Amino acid sequence: MNSSTPDWALLRSLLAVADAGSLSAAARALGTSQPTLGRHIRALEAGLGQPLFTRAADGLRPTEAARALVPHARAMREAAERLALTAAAQGAGLGGVVRITASRIVSHHLIPPILARLRHAHPEIEIELTATDTTENLMFGEADIAVRMYRPTEPEVAARHVADLPMGLFAARSYLDRAGRPENMDALLRLDWVGFDRSDMILRLMAGLGVNVGRNFFATRCDDQLVYWNLVRAGCGVGGMQTGIGDADPALERIADFIALPPMPVWLTVAERLRANPRVRLVLEALAEGFRAPLDPARASR
Repeated sequence: MNSSTPDWALLRSLLAVADAGSLSAAARALGTSQPTLGRHIRALEAGLGQPLFTRAADGLRPTEAARALVPHARAMREAAERLALTAAAQGAGLGGVVRITASRIVSHHLIPPILARLRHAHPEIEIELTATDTTENLMFGEADIAVRMYRPTEPEVAARHVADLPMGLFAARSYLDRAGRPENMDALLRLDWVGFDRSDMILRLMAGLGVNVGRNFFATRCDDQLVYWNLVRAGCGVGGMQTGIGDADPALERIADFIALPPMPVWLTVAERLRANPRVRLVLEALAEGFRAPLDPARASR
């Protein structure tokens, strides 16, 4: 390859194709066209004097030359993201967009009233809320603020523990009228339960309470937490939820007060270099205040 430094746009395309395994998937990820990516790869190959990818049945595979470039391209991407975050953190005004990511259940039930109050007080701030149970990457600009229900471990991220949400066991009143209200652990375990499918989170929680059961203990299972909760509401069985959400639903009844469930921690996380941005800082404070305040049943969404 010649001595000139490769264009970052070319290396960005190389990294996208190496990660995605095809030109079409990489183009979708970057929001560009497949012909453009093809031109970028050919330009890099011309500079190197050797191919960067070989075709296989499952897509494009990087050659040894491409694999040697990938770590450096990743380092350049991370540097570019840090530069963008640092520039964003210098903004002095409040006007603009703040991107928040949170789980689907938290986004559905808890965040809307917080954002409504924030928007009333600061209409110049625009909010983009991503409701997902996957982990969005703060360093790569997928979100500015993440609401986590566990202590974050990502590097170069500032984390703040703002609340512990009490948890309880709930079931539909219609189901309890039919199956009975448990007065002890044996009666509780004889009821139908709603659980997760592939996730073992509930199994681990129950094991911590001294109840060792398997996946088949749950006659109805779903990993989507919002759907899981609606299965409980429909009368499929017992399920756990934050008490602020469950108590606000007249169709549900909290049961088994002889069991003390551990609370759900709430952590607010932000990329370190965005923490000084006045707009982001204001949204962080609004979220912290909202999670610390008791959930008003009149505002709870079902």
